[in-house]
Amino acid sequence: MARLAQTAGLTDVQQEIVSTVRDFVDKEIIPVATGLEHRDEYPQAIVDGLRELGLFGLMIPEEYGGLGESLLTYALCVEEIARGWMSVSGIINTHFIVAYMLGRHGTREQKEHFLPRMALGDVRGAFSMSEPGLGSDVSAISSKAVRDGDEYVLDGQKMWLTNGGTSSLVAVLVRSDEGHPEGTPPHRSMTTFLVEKEPGFGEVRPGLTIPGKIDKMGYKGVDTTELIMDGLRVPADRVLGGATGRGFYQMMDGVEVGRVNVAARGCGVAQRAFELGVGYAQQRHTFGKPIAEHQAIQFKLAEMATKVEAAHAMMVNAARKKDSGERNDLEAGMAKYLASEYCKEVVEDAFRIHGGYGFSKEYEIERLYREAPMLLIGEGTAEIQKMIIGRRLLEEYRFQG
Repeated sequence: MARLAQTAGLTDVQQEIVSTVRDFVDKEIIPVATGLEHRDEYPQAIVDGLRELGLFGLMIPEEYGGLGESLLTYALCVEEIARGWMSVSGIINTHFIVAYMLGRHGTREQKEHFLPRMALGDVRGAFSMSEPGLGSDVSAISSKAVRDGDEYVLDGQKMWLTNGGTSSLVAVLVRSDEGHPEGTPPHRSMTTFLVEKEPGFGEVRPGLTIPGKIDKMGYKGVDTTELIMDGLRVPADRVLGGATGRGFYQMMDGVEVGRVNVAARGCGVAQRAFELGVGYAQQRHTFGKPIAEHQAIQFKLAEMATKVEAAHAMMVNAARKKDSGERNDLEAGMAKYLASEYCKEVVEDAFRIHGGYGFSKEYEIERLYREAPMLLIGEGTAEIQKMIIGRRLLEEYRFQG
């Protein structure tokens, strides 16, 4: 086991789960990740292996066929998976956000209908807030749901769905003005719908189209898509929680889990970058000795290792706060912000240590260099995190004049 990023106080079960995932990553993901990434190929064999490990049901309660584990256990597993290939952690992240939202906010019927199949990985989840023209401004959502008897009719265009093609269940946030008088704040007139669909691209059910994969700089293998609703009919019993107007709060609760996940991804990618950097520095010789013996490289390694350790500690703290039932938006925002920024810096230092070879697609660090920037914008940009952190600090440290 590596010296860095250890987690104190884990149970025997948690240690066994994380160790099993780490072995899987070392044997099944790292050897094939770069080849799959360069081909932008969906890692079906890896996903099948994660299903066999029971990872799709990791946080789903035992009564619904899952393992009932904590957010901390999940975050530590994500850290290990991202260390192998960040795209794989994206495949399970959106699934877990939807499962978490169902577990926390779903009706009894919704939980019984979806969660057992989600735990097996038979139903795979995606969630959708963003739209082409709004970026981080969720309150400006223009997609709408209009009641029509026992159904709602949904219209609008959504953007940046991770697993948009491979998923069979999408949690979609839209505006629904039903029962909300004019002048109601935007965030109180939003509703989350549970939309079932066939996996694939094109018109996947009447009124719902997944146009195709968005071509990206990195974060390949996993499909990122748009979603177009044109007269999409959804039964009223597929409103998450059974009542309209709660969607914004439900999504924000899920995003807190997502931000811990992104922090964990940053930790995993940074750990792998450090491993590659420290390994290469001991193999590469200049001026008659390994470059690791040059003080300039030792300084880089010292800074990289410190950032890996600090990011991991903040991620663990944010996960434990959520598990305790306390509000963790401050800690999750801090962890996501720090881990993503430090990840970018650690990856760049490992890239510099590799010299010219870091620019070659033959070396793994080239892939990490293209993947790290996604963490700066995923689940809210660094600037959004700083806004959240600043507002929460002012709540906690309100001036008593």
